[in-house]
Order: sequence, then C-alpha cells, then structure tokens
Amino acid sequence: MINASRHRAVPRNTARSWLAAALAAVVAMGIVAATPRAADAAQSPVGLGTATSYAVLAGSAVTNTGPTVVAGDLGVSPGSSVTGFPPGVVVGTIHAADAAAIQAQVDQTTAYNDAAGRTPVTTVPTELGGTTLTPGVYTSAAGTLEITGNLTLNAQGDPHAVFIFQAASTLKTMSASTVTLIGGAQACNVFWQVGSSATLGTSSSFVGTILALTSITVTTGVTVNGRLLAGNGAVTLDSDTIKRSDCAIPPPDRTTATTVTSSAPTAQVGTPVTFTATVTSTAGLIPTGTVAFSSDGVGIGSAPLGAGGQASLTVATLPAGTHQIVATYSGSALLNPSTSPPLTQVIVGPIPPPTPPPTPPLTPPLTPSPPVVVPGGSSQTNAPGSAAANGEEGKENIGNVKEAKTRAHKRQEWDRSHHRNDHGRLVTIQTLHTLHGVISEDGHGGHHNTHRSWSSRHPGHHHAHKKAQKHQQFHVRHKRYPKQRAMIAVTG
Repeated sequence: MINASRHRAVPRNTARSWLAAALAAVVAMGIVAATPRAADAAQSPVGLGTATSYAVLAGSAVTNTGPTVVAGDLGVSPGSSVTGFPPGVVVGTIHAADAAAIQAQVDQTTAYNDAAGRTPVTTVPTELGGTTLTPGVYTSAAGTLEITGNLTLNAQGDPHAVFIFQAASTLKTMSASTVTLIGGAQACNVFWQVGSSATLGTSSSFVGTILALTSITVTTGVTVNGRLLAGNGAVTLDSDTIKRSDCAIPPPDRTTATTVTSSAPTAQVGTPVTFTATVTSTAGLIPTGTVAFSSDGVGIGSAPLGAGGQASLTVATLPAGTHQIVATYSGSALLNPSTSPPLTQVIVGPIPPPTPPPTPPLTPPLTPSPPVVVPGGSSQTNAPGSAAANGEEGKENIGNVKEAKTRAHKRQEWDRSHHRNDHGRLVTIQTLHTLHGVISEDGHGGHHNTHRSWSSRHPGHHHAHKKAQKHQQFHVRHKRYPKQRAMIAVTG
C-alpha cells in the first residue's frame, strides 16, 4: 500500500516489491471473502508470518518520547523514520525500510485481511469494559470498540482459544483500563482488527495484537502485552512498555476437586434422594465429562457434568441403614479425575405400628380347699364349695362328719377303759412291792437295806411302774385337753 501523498522517489526494485505486496493483499481479500468459516468451528490463530517477531511495526514512521522499552523487533516500511531511540530501548532489531520490514508489512496486510474476514461474528456493545467474553469473533454495530474499566477474556481451559475483535472504524481504551486473561487464555491468541486508528489511554494495560489499517497512538505509561502493527500510518510511543507476546503452552494445572451433597441426608425407605456432585478445577477451567456415584462401594448410577460443573443423580432404592456415598469424576483431556470424600446418607426403615398393651394372663379356676372336720362336730372350709352350697357334695361331707364323730367317741371310750386297767394294775404292783419289802426286811434285814440293787436286776418292774406313771400323766393331760384330730372329707 503506497501513500500517494508522499512525493518521494523510490528504487525500481522497491516499487516492484510494493506492487507485489498490493497484489497479494487483493488476492488474500478475495480468498477470505469467498471462503466463510463454519459457524460452529473453533477459531484458529491469525497467521502473522514474518511479522510475528515484531513488537512494533509502522508504515510511515515510529516516534517515541521517554524511556520506552520495546521487547521485540521494531520496523517501518515503506517509511524509514525511527526517532526516540534512545532514550527508548529496543530489545531486538530495528528494521527501517529494509527487506525484512517490507516482508513484514506484506504479512501484516495478510493478517489484517484474515482477521477482518473471520465468521461467525457476535455483535456486542461498543463498550467492552465490565464484561467477560469467551473465545470467538466479536464486533459492534457502530463499528467502534471501547474499553473502560476491565475486560475479561476467559479461554475456559483451552490454551489455544482465539479471540478476534473487528472494529470497522476505531479502537479506544480509557485511562487505567485493563484487559485480563483467565481460563488459560494467552495474549498471543488475541487479535484486534481496526479499520482506521487505535488509541490506548494513559496508564492502561492492554493485551493482544493490534492490526490497524492506519495508525496506532500509545499515550503515557501504557503496558502492552502483544504487538502494535500499523499498515500505512505511524506508531507513536510515550514512556511505554511494549512486550511481544509469544505463544507458549505451559503445563496446565490439571488438578480437580469433587464434592457431593444430598437433598435429604436422612430419608425414609423408598423416598427419592438426589445426590449432586460439584467438580472444580484449580486452574479455573470448566470440567467436562461424567461423574459416577456409588454407595458403600457399589455403583448406583452416573450423570454428565453440566455447564456449572455439576452432575445430579436421583435414587429411591437404597435399603434401610447408613450408607457412604462417593462421587468420582472421570476426568477429561485437560483435567485429572478426582473422587469426593464419602457422604453419610441415612435411610430409615418404615415406622412400625404401635405395640398393643400386654394381655393379662388368664386366672386359673380356684380349687376348693377340703373341709376340716373338728371333733366338736363343726366343719371349716377355706374356699367356696361348702356342704351347704354344693348339693350332693354337702350331703357326702355331712356323712363324713358323722363317721368321724363316731370314731372319736369310740376312741375316747377305749382310752378311758385302758386308763382304768392300767390304774388297777399299778395299785396291785405297788401293794406287792410293799408287802415284799416288809417280808424281806423282816427275815433278811429289809428289801431296801439288804437287796438295794434288786430293782436293777428287775428292770421290768421299774419300767412297768415308770411306764404306768407316764401313761397315767399322758392320759390325765389328754383327758383334760383332748387332742382334736382333723378329719379330711374327700369331695368329688
């Protein structure tokens, strides 16, 4: 692209190079327009060619004020003016209208056209500050883009994710504005295609490669993690830091953590219980895949992870008891698997019916006690069923009482007769004893004097005498206190 307003003679070889570059740009534009990308395809990075090594590239001139640091190559073409270095510092090579700069401008034009033709395009408001965007292609209806505050770009765990912004007119960032990368996003994969000019506000922090058709102005104290590539205009710097962004795929943090919760930690048998597993990534990536649930080491089902990194499973078949529920994340291409700590789930059995009051034991029928017959003629009983109340049994008891009385009377008669006989015999023996003693004493010095041990040689006499005395005492006591004999009447 030649700036027609500049009247400057150029060598014939240089003119031929410019013409070739212009033809290449036209062809590239035709190819981009004729080959739209699939709407559901992930975007690939915009190819920069030899311009990849440049941190600053201008078409007409590069102007700097203050201690600017440029980390990367600095070039200009077709212009050749580079001023302000020093005090500015270039950590790289300065290319002013040389072959490398010319080729870099050709590749910049190709990249510009590539970014301008990317589809599908999502239309967003002009103001991007305060928003979070995921990988894709974005534009505004007004054709201008601005950043006030912070713009967040979330790669969602894909370090190759690409962000392309299309501004038909201008790009402007406000003072102290920022662009933040999360989820594995890299500055080398962020591209800003600007149809006119871009201006970065003071003390702002910018991320990405600017592909401007005309010029780029960077005010005081700006930090750029990317590239400033202007097609046919100038790049103006003022005490800034420009660091070329190179794509590097650092080993991602693949660590995940899984937890599980229950909708009802204690539930009745047969009641549906929902277990929810939540999987998080240390690197901030959104997990994908499935989660398997188990109870006491036995699988009970699995569920896919949703957009929020959660998976839910509802079961109603757990038996009564205490169970340990565990959720296991399967992992993905970017994330490692993980297992949750066990969750205690209590399933209560059905409530038993109330216990009826105990039945009192049956009382066995009372067995009537047999009547006791007293010799005096009266009878006693200890329970129901006496002679007066039991009909025939009463008659039988009366007969038994009469029979008992008869036997008692006979016994008394026998006792009296036996007592009289014993008494008579006792008198006779005593008389004989006395007479025998008198005779013995008369002729032999007396019974008790001469034969003192006679009674010891006749134990029967003394035994009969003592027995008679004992029997007499017993019968006297028996006669005064007759012993009552209980007569038992047997009842049927």
